Amino acid sequence: MNENIKRPITGETGIIQSISNGVSRIEKFLAAILMLALAIIVALSVAFRYFLNSPLSWSGEVAVFLLIWISFIGGSLGLKTKSQAAVTLLLDYCPRRVKMWIAVFSQVFIIVFLVLILLYTYTWILSDGVAFQKSTAILLPMWIPYSAVPIGLTFACIHVLAQLVHIIKTKGAEL
Repeated sequence: MNENIKRPITGETGIIQSISNGVSRIEKFLAAILMLALAIIVALSVAFRYFLNSPLSWSGEVAVFLLIWISFIGGSLGLKTKSQAAVTLLLDYCPRRVKMWIAVFSQVFIIVFLVLILLYTYTWILSDGVAFQKSTAILLPMWIPYSAVPIGLTFACIHVLAQLVHIIKTKGAEL
């Protein structure tokens, strides 16, 4: 295994790490269920369209909604498992203390960014334009697919906060 790949934080006894680990388990379960549902719906859509000559009018819309949910849950899981691309060429040559402060700054920046997007998203979803809007094919209230954004970002905030606490607790020992 490549030693440059950072492992996700596990095994800590802190409350935020426990919450992050629990959220991660929920996300993995939801992602698996949603991907299975997406695969089944797309396969059914293809079968009905090409073999039965009777396309399903709702399948495209449901597939898009599932993909949105999968994307935001997957993005949050990506933060938990530290699987984003990172250019660390300069960081590799910095002393551990500098690395720690850069990591703290980056985690705080990510949290601030996520919270700002969350505040805007909650306001947007609760607005009259979205709260009473329905999808065209299945008449699903649009706040349901749109809530993938605040739920995914809330999960992401939990994971980033857990990483920030871990960095501070260990004084950047794993950086």
